[in-house]
Amino acid sequence: MIIEIIKWVFNLIQYYEYAIVVYILMSWLPGARESGLGRFLGKIVEPYLSMFRFIPPIAMIDFSPIVAIIALNFARSGLLHLVNLFL
Repeated sequence: MIIEIIKWVFNLIQYYEYAIVVYILMSWLPGARESGLGRFLGKIVEPYLSMFRFIPPIAMIDFSPIVAIIALNFARSGLLHLVNLFL
């Protein structure tokens, strides 16, 4: 039972990373963020990305989404290590 929950959490984190990548790519397309999908992804992804917006853009490139994805990967690997300790 606990293994299925852990797999579900890992999959949820992976899908969230995909949502962040799609949201980032939509910023390159004019008007894509104003579409229904863009607004939906914005409601899901922006609260998390806003925690990393303190990182200033370098040469007009925003690195905060990359740092956000790396933080998710650290969280997933930390969760994996915790699971390995207790199982």
